[in-house]
Amino acid sequence: MAQFLSKPFGMTPNGEKINEYIISNPGGLAVSVLNYGCIIKNIWVPTKRGPVDVVLGHDTYADYVKDFESSGSTCCGAFVGRYANRIENAVFNVGGKTYQLEANNGKNHLHGTFPRKLYEVKTFGDTLLLEAESPDGEDGFPGNLKISVRYILTEDNALRMDYRVSSDADTIINLTNHTYFNLDGGGDVLGQKLRIYASRYLEGNNETCPTGNILPVAGTPMDFRAGKPIGRDIDTGFSQTTMVGGGYDHCFVIDRGRGASQSLCAWASSDKTGISMKVYTTQPGVQLYTGNFLQDCPAPGKGGVPMQKYGGFALETQHFPCSPSRSSPPPPCGPGKCSVPPPPCGSSPANSAGSCKMQPSHSKPDGFA
Repeated sequence: MAQFLSKPFGMTPNGEKINEYIISNPGGLAVSVLNYGCIIKNIWVPTKRGPVDVVLGHDTYADYVKDFESSGSTCCGAFVGRYANRIENAVFNVGGKTYQLEANNGKNHLHGTFPRKLYEVKTFGDTLLLEAESPDGEDGFPGNLKISVRYILTEDNALRMDYRVSSDADTIINLTNHTYFNLDGGGDVLGQKLRIYASRYLEGNNETCPTGNILPVAGTPMDFRAGKPIGRDIDTGFSQTTMVGGGYDHCFVIDRGRGASQSLCAWASSDKTGISMKVYTTQPGVQLYTGNFLQDCPAPGKGGVPMQKYGGFALETQHFPCSPSRSSPPPPCGPGKCSVPPPPCGSSPANSAGSCKMQPSHSKPDGFA
C-alpha cells in the first residue's frame, strides 16, 4: 500500500497554496507531485548506493513559474494539454466550425495552459487524484472541460498515469506528461540506452510539424528498435535531427498488435546506476525529445545548477501532432462514449492511460545493443 505525505511548496500571488505530495511504496520508490501543473517533481529510485532522483525539475515554485511563463517553456514534469504537441497554424475545424488558437510557438499552437493550472487534490488507496476545469474559450478551444488526472504508484514500481476528461461541446483533446528523465541522476543522457518499439516515424518540417510522410526508421538515425545509446546517432548530419537543434524531437508510430489497447513503447536504462524503465501507453505515438534546448531555460534546475543541453529525455505518449490541422483528421466524438485516441471528444468522457515502470536493478531487453 502506498503512503502519502504532503508539505507546502509555495503560494501564488493570489494567496493560493502550492503543495507537494510525496507517494512512496514499500520497495522504496517515491514520487513527488505538485498541485501546480500536476508536475512530477521527483522520482527517487532505490539503488545499492542510495536513492537516485531520475527526473529534471526546479527547487521552487517561483522557478517553475519563471520557466513555464517563458517563451521557451520546458513544461518540465508537467501534465500537458489541451493539445499536447503542435497544431499547425494554430487553427482547426470541429463540428463545422473553425477555431483560431493562441499562436504560442511561432505561428503554431503548442501544448496549452494545463501546465500552469492549479489542481484540487484527493488521495485514496494507491492513488493521487488531481482535478481541474478548463473553461470554454481557453486558448481558443471550445467546450467547458472537466479534467481528472490519476497518479497511481504500485508495489511493483509502476507509476500509472490515467487521464479522463469530459466536455459539454465538441472539442479536441491530446494529453501527455512532459517529464524529462535522466536515469544516471545527473549529467547528460547521451550514454543512456533507449529502445523504442516503432518501425516508422513522422517526418518533420523545420517547425517540427509533421510533413504528412510516415517513414521507415530502418537505415536511419531514427532506428531505436534494437536499442542503442541515445547519443550514438544524435547529431550525425542527418537532416531530421540537425533541424531540431542536433537531436531528436520526433513522433514515433508505435508497433502495436491488432486488438491491443496498451503496449510497451520504450525501454531505457543506465549502466551507471543500474536503473531501467519501461514505458507503456494506450496512445498511437510517442514523441522522443532529447532536451536539445534545455540550456535556454531561464530558471535553474535542482540545486541551482543550470539546465544543460541533452540533460534529460522526454517520452511524450500522445496522438500524432498536428492531426487537427490535417485535411482528414479523426472524426469528433458525439454524444456517445469515446476514448483517446483519437483526440477529438464530445459531451461524454474521453480516457487515456499510460505507465512507466522503474527497475532498480539493471535488466536489458532482448537484443539491446
